[in-house]
Amino acid sequence: MRVVITGGAGFLGRRLARAILERGRLTDAAGAVREVRELVLVDVAAAEGFSDPRVRSIAGDVTDPALVAAAIAADADSVFHLAAVVSGEAEADFDLGWRVNFDATRLLLERCRALPRPPKVVFASSVAVFGGALPDVVPDTQALAPQSSYGAQKVVGEVLVHDYTRKGFLDGRSLRLPTVSVRPGKPNKAASSFASGILREPLAGVEAVCPVAADTRMWLISPRRVIENLLVGHEAPPAAFTQGRSVNVPGISVTVAGMLGALRRVAGDAVAARVRFERDPAIERIVGSWPREFDAAYGRSLGMTADADFDAIVRQYVDDELRK
Repeated sequence: MRVVITGGAGFLGRRLARAILERGRLTDAAGAVREVRELVLVDVAAAEGFSDPRVRSIAGDVTDPALVAAAIAADADSVFHLAAVVSGEAEADFDLGWRVNFDATRLLLERCRALPRPPKVVFASSVAVFGGALPDVVPDTQALAPQSSYGAQKVVGEVLVHDYTRKGFLDGRSLRLPTVSVRPGKPNKAASSFASGILREPLAGVEAVCPVAADTRMWLISPRRVIENLLVGHEAPPAAFTQGRSVNVPGISVTVAGMLGALRRVAGDAVAARVRFERDPAIERIVGSWPREFDAAYGRSLGMTADADFDAIVRQYVDDELRK
C-alpha cells in the first residue's frame, strides 16, 4: 500500500515514518492488512535521514494543487495529515493560518475524494478546538468553542473530515493531540513551545524562559506515545467510531511546577534552576484557553493510552535524545 504523510519532514512526521517502516504493514480502508510498499513524505523541505527504498520525499507547498496531486497518487491508500501552521504563528498571521490549516486541508480532502477508492485519512487536530468555560475534566461530549484562530481552523478541519466520511468519500479520523513534550531541536512559534523548552534547554546546559505562571496546567503526551496513538487511530476499524470521527487522545494533566519538579528529580536541582519565569500575556491567553484535563474515555476505548507520569516523559527524552 502507498501511505502519504504531510509534514513528513517535521519532528512527528519523521518519527511516524520510522514507526510505519518498522511496522511494515497497515490496515487499508477496506479492512485488509497490507505491506507498505511506498511511504511519501511531503513538506516544505525534503525529509532527510531515510535510506529505506520505500521512502519518497516531495518538497513543496501543501496549498499547491499540483503538488498535492503528485503526492496523493491514484493508488494512495492512507494519508496522515500533520502539516500545519502552529498555534502562535496562526494567531499572528491570520491569512497564513487559514491558507495552510484550512485551504490545504480542503485541497487534500478533495484530492482524496477524487481517488478511485476511498482512502483512510488521519487528521492531526488539537485540544485547541475547546475553550471558554470548561469543566475541570473535559468530557468527550464537550461542545467546541475555540479561542484562537488555530483552534478555529482545526474545528473546521474536523467538520470537513466528518462530512467527507459521512458522504463515503474517505474513511476519516480526527485525533485531538495533547501538547507534545519533550520535542528536541529548536523552539518553534507554537504557543506551547515552552512546554518543551523549559526541559530541553536546561538539560542542554542553557537557561530557559517560561512565559506562563507555575500553576498553569496543561494536557501533555510524549513523542513515543503520540506516535503510538496516531497508529492506533489509523488501525481502528470504522465500527469502533461509535461517538463520531473526532477523538480526544489520552494524555496526562501536569502543571508547569509539576514539570519542573520532574526535571529536578531526573536531572537535579542545578538543571531545574536554569528556568526563570518571564510571563507573556499573549501566550498566557492562548494556553490558558486550552483544557487542562480530559476524560478521554472514547480514545481509550479505541486502544489509545497515556504516559505513566511526567517523570517518565523526561527520562524518555534523556534516553532518546541525550544518550544517542
